[in-house]
Amino acid sequence: LAQTTRQHAMKLGPRGDCHLTYCTNIHPGETWPEVRGILQRYLPEVKRDIAPDLDLGVGLRLSGAAAYALQHRANFDELCALLRANGLYVFTINGFPYGTFHGKRVKEDVYLPDWLDDERLRYTNVLAGLLAALLPDDSALEGSVSTVPGAFKPRAPSPAARTRIAQQLLRHVAHLVHLREQTGRTIALALEPEPCCLLETIDETIEFFDQYLFAPTALRELAALTGLQSNTADEALRRHLGVCLDLCHAAVEFEDPETVVSRLQDKGIRIAKMQISAGLRVAEVSTSTEQLLKAFDDKVYLHQVVERTGSQLTRYVDLSEAFAGLANSKVACEWRIHFHVPIFLENLGEFSSTQSFVRTMLKQHRAQPISAHLEVETYTSKRRSCPPSAANSDGSDRNWKTRELAGSTAPRSGVESTDRVDQCGNGHRARRRRLRAPAGSVVARGTILVLRRRDVPERLLRPRDRPP
Repeated sequence: LAQTTRQHAMKLGPRGDCHLTYCTNIHPGETWPEVRGILQRYLPEVKRDIAPDLDLGVGLRLSGAAAYALQHRANFDELCALLRANGLYVFTINGFPYGTFHGKRVKEDVYLPDWLDDERLRYTNVLAGLLAALLPDDSALEGSVSTVPGAFKPRAPSPAARTRIAQQLLRHVAHLVHLREQTGRTIALALEPEPCCLLETIDETIEFFDQYLFAPTALRELAALTGLQSNTADEALRRHLGVCLDLCHAAVEFEDPETVVSRLQDKGIRIAKMQISAGLRVAEVSTSTEQLLKAFDDKVYLHQVVERTGSQLTRYVDLSEAFAGLANSKVACEWRIHFHVPIFLENLGEFSSTQSFVRTMLKQHRAQPISAHLEVETYTSKRRSCPPSAANSDGSDRNWKTRELAGSTAPRSGVESTDRVDQCGNGHRARRRRLRAPAGSVVARGTILVLRRRDVPERLLRPRDRPP
């Protein structure tokens, strides 16, 4: 995927029309000083590894507190200066979690305030304004803000609640239309379907857009809010409102990776951002499953479970609920769990990941870009160990990165590698393997691919990979 197309920004894809980053929500930080510390501490290190001579895009997560603080000119100027000094640029914002996201119980509160609440609208309007001001001076570069998929499903059971959410979204689109008129910058809001939410599956997402957002009544309402003609209002709505396709969420829902994109595109629903992420997979649930998974049943995040028995799907809001259902399960079934794990690991010992879903989607993206904004999001795996090797002994990590980032045209035997041993924060040494792709590959010559096992729970590693 990686290809350098201009001196001051690293773009991806065969035409250089995509941007890749990782989401800073992996780092705890709610206030502006904490966000500033994240950008100062972590981003320069990432840039040195990934794009030492190029500007690096940032997937910036801003809480409500940080967003409102950045409305003060001094704070905003400080952010801009920090970005310039470190060769960073912001093209997408994670506006999903409004409040505290680390270190305390989040669970279903992560969706609050949701799109039933005026505060969600106010906060998202602020994010859009900040992003319009932060975008680099490149008229072709648009911005995206990912957000909650309407609400937690129990919060929006009625048509009246869904109508209210749609009205709030239309008000935000009107704000984005006015912002474009004032600044010339295009910002898209990306609703992120997630298990157990109003927008959970692709079918539900399409239905909501068709019935509540693309309907003639909605277009008339947007036209009244913006002063646009109905046909122009329809264009504006589809330009400024779409989805954030999170690959972990889609895989957990057993979506078909071969059709998920075409189904959205056929309905004119824009994929404003694609989050490259993987979840847990238990191919065959057994009597030992609960004991093996107890370590993942934390008190911070929801870990929704979708169970497949034959062609039937059963959904559980959290792992504890799924454990309770095990006593009644006597038929072979598969579990997929909303627990983000590193994308370069497929075999996790007793479990596996949904990496194959990611692989299929990236293959499609190489053939025809799915979205201009690609963001790696992994936030739930804990920093428990720092293993001594950055690649499995069988080379699976190296082959995965080489094949999926460089494309199948890169000969596996033609990759040059150099190893460097670094000291990790917990005292263990970790090896970084730098891979240089051959000239015949899709990767631009000189591009560095860095493979590191960061934030991998020790229990997921095979015994020989664990630190002493």
